Amino acid sequence: METVIVDGGPLTPQQVVDVAYRRTDARAVDDLAERLRPARELVDRMVESGDVVYGVTTGFGALANTHIGRDEGETLQYNLLRSHATGVGDPIPDELVRAMLLLRARTLTQGYSGVSPAIVEKLLEMLDRDILPVVPSQGSVGASGDLAPFAHLALPIIGEGWVKLGDKVVPTSESGLEPVKLQTKEGLSLLNGTEGMSAMGAIALERSRRLVLAADAATALTVEALLASERPFQVAIHALRPHPGQAVSAKRIADLLDGSPIVASHADDFDHAVQDAYSLRCAPQVHGAVTDTLDHMEMVLRREMGSVVDNPIVFPESGEVISSGNFHGQPLAFVLDFAAIAVSELASISERRTDRLLDPARSRGLPAFLAPNPGLNTGYMISQYVQAALVAENKILAHPASIESIPTSGSQEDHVSMGWGAGKKLFDVLDNVRRVIAIEILCGVQGLEYRKPLAPAAGTGRIATLVREHVPPLDQDRSTSAEIETVAGLIADGSLSALA
Repeated sequence: METVIVDGGPLTPQQVVDVAYRRTDARAVDDLAERLRPARELVDRMVESGDVVYGVTTGFGALANTHIGRDEGETLQYNLLRSHATGVGDPIPDELVRAMLLLRARTLTQGYSGVSPAIVEKLLEMLDRDILPVVPSQGSVGASGDLAPFAHLALPIIGEGWVKLGDKVVPTSESGLEPVKLQTKEGLSLLNGTEGMSAMGAIALERSRRLVLAADAATALTVEALLASERPFQVAIHALRPHPGQAVSAKRIADLLDGSPIVASHADDFDHAVQDAYSLRCAPQVHGAVTDTLDHMEMVLRREMGSVVDNPIVFPESGEVISSGNFHGQPLAFVLDFAAIAVSELASISERRTDRLLDPARSRGLPAFLAPNPGLNTGYMISQYVQAALVAENKILAHPASIESIPTSGSQEDHVSMGWGAGKKLFDVLDNVRRVIAIEILCGVQGLEYRKPLAPAAGTGRIATLVREHVPPLDQDRSTSAEIETVAGLIADGSLSALA
């Protein structure tokens, strides 16, 4: 298994995701101590001299003007972690905790935080041993870093808080993790930063890209089932409007339909499909715009995963420790919001295609609601209701969190990004979209049953075969909830997307 070397250099979203899902492990660079020594020595000299330096010899936030003496400096670090561990709500998932541990270790390894090697080593030890801090999901405003989540992430470093060992949650004192003695500034360095939002972004990016692939696959199935035209997906059309994502989706749909006997059966019947609905012929334009938005998100994440986001920043070369604002999550809050808006459109257009499959007035000969005996059977009628409910919910979730600043810390921190909230609701959007597309795929595959003896294309046939390995044809009414979740699971684990 490939190992990610944590040396302070940039990480890619894919590396973060691979570590988060334990496809890859991570370890510190061999010369970690040498890399961290200059900044740590500068912090120690400032403590010795009694200089007034924010975060080193002062309080924090609105208490920045309160001087902290040398003897109190280390106690303050423990108080910081304890007082900031105020998160509430359900714990965040394991993969997100792993991603945060990795990214926090990377930031501190850059040598601009003034921490000792023991801090980085303890973060990576938890990652290696899969001793995962229990981090509540609510409580960050995404500005001075994700303060409350990071406090819970850091408590186990000092032997406090709770950790997850497999399926079991225990006090850190029972985990076998040896605590670290904090030095001046180290508590603050464990709290400041944007890595929580970055971790969310990396995981959401992979899930979003799988949804685009699944949406293209669903479109191809629906085009066949509705006896729609493949002509709008021709390369020459999309070369005239060269948005990269649009061209990729068009080619993918065209490739999935290539050689389709169903498409060939009506290719010369121009009265049959002179002009298809937007949800069919404009799918590449909509899906492609989502891909382009995700590409922008990846660019921002890559930049952030190579940045110094601590505060104050220690400059050993110049001997300065400067309070700044690199911890502010606005760039991430924006792209997390953009992603929620963009990905929600995959569900919106998917629901419209599904509705056409189910409506006998527009489905070109398919039985009403794809029911085996319409009237006696309801078929997939209510599945479209489910789609409508999820699409409506996404319209609320797509409202941007990044415009909802609420001042904190006595208005010392008077503008915050709300990036954590943007990421949190993005995951809800992704779950909704996955289920909406799963319903379209189920209906598309069922529609192909009624086009027999004509066979689908090789590409769509592979997808239909995968679905039929898990879900039998609908030959009578039954509950389809579990079947929707099964197909949604095939999208989530990449099985279906790999065939697109």
